[in-house]
Amino acid sequence: MKVLIVGAGGVGRVAACKLAGMLGYCVSDIMLASRTESKCQAIAEDIRSRTGRDIHTAQVDADHVPELTRLIKDFEPSVVVNLALPYQDLTIMDACLETGVHYVDTANYEPRDNPKFEYHWQWAYHERFENAGIMALLGSGFDPGVTNTFCAHAAKHRFDRIDTIDIIDCNAGDHGLPFATNFNPEINIREITQPGRWWNVTDWAEVAPMSVSQSFDFPEGIGPKDIYLLYHEEMESLSKHLDIQKIRFWMTFSESYLTHLRVLENVGMTSIEPITIDGTEIAPLEFLKAVLPDPASLGPLTKGKTCIGCLIRGEKDGKPTTHYIYNTCDHQAAYAETGAQAISYTTGVPAAVGTKMIIEGHWMKPGVWNMEQFDPDPFLKELAIQGLPWVETAYDPELLTIHPEQPSVGAP
Repeated sequence: MKVLIVGAGGVGRVAACKLAGMLGYCVSDIMLASRTESKCQAIAEDIRSRTGRDIHTAQVDADHVPELTRLIKDFEPSVVVNLALPYQDLTIMDACLETGVHYVDTANYEPRDNPKFEYHWQWAYHERFENAGIMALLGSGFDPGVTNTFCAHAAKHRFDRIDTIDIIDCNAGDHGLPFATNFNPEINIREITQPGRWWNVTDWAEVAPMSVSQSFDFPEGIGPKDIYLLYHEEMESLSKHLDIQKIRFWMTFSESYLTHLRVLENVGMTSIEPITIDGTEIAPLEFLKAVLPDPASLGPLTKGKTCIGCLIRGEKDGKPTTHYIYNTCDHQAAYAETGAQAISYTTGVPAAVGTKMIIEGHWMKPGVWNMEQFDPDPFLKELAIQGLPWVETAYDPELLTIHPEQPSVGAP
């Protein structure tokens, strides 16, 4: 089957590299397309030098359905993998409906003028995809994505009842720069400056942005790091599709990062409200994105590891039980393999694996679906083969310090 990848950032590079490794046995041809074809061509050349395999490239504006539709009709892929910006999810889904092609993405739709990370816009496409006989797989990255399948794995194999899920995302890498984001700066900053929210039994509880934190002792030599309560989109789908009392999402940030962010907020540079300068209208956050380092440039600079996983508590056979399921990924190892650092690697590999699940029929059902709605076993098996092995441990109080009764993480 042919695969069309839209988006030539770090994640697109990794997904293209991994799918190129599948050429000849489950993938017949690959095209990488973006607004700037020269970026695609540079990635294609790099993949050729690494693997000896060729992929096609093209120019396309993912904001325009007619352009996308023409490209899809010309190339005739079976699956379109959307690794562009979240703003472009719906136009790419529209083009897939127009052409009868399956769809995969890694992040839910977000309007440009309203920082809302919600699935309802994409879930509204379910009946149209179902009637068209095609499938949309939402959030096939790491978080969302792999974390969803960790939860589905736990529900299938480890628990009779799940009470609490804490999704914990640590980037312990260091690029040596004063301030830089490890993925698209505009999306990253919009995400972390929103109020923190977490699922509490039947509804959402909310706290001020970055106002709840604690220390967590990460495994595999990473050690204690400060983690902050954020809202993240996988909680929306997990709270809908799995029977869970509480779900929270935590992410690490250094004090230097937070200090820079506070200053930028205080001077208005994180605003998405456009301002006019000499007759030109621009949102301050878009300007900030333009002057910050390109995340794709951080690969050769970043050293250290990521650790992303789920701490899950509940009951099995009438007894309380806790499991911690996680992956660690080394930045330099990821760069040596694909030319991208671990943040891109941990998103691009699951995108390729989710695409493989559709191509091989392991996950195939017309409609719009989230990751936890499918059998996690074939995905997690392939994930390890493709470079993201995962570890599952029973609860160790010397390693894990988050407790559901801890006052600092209660409802506001």
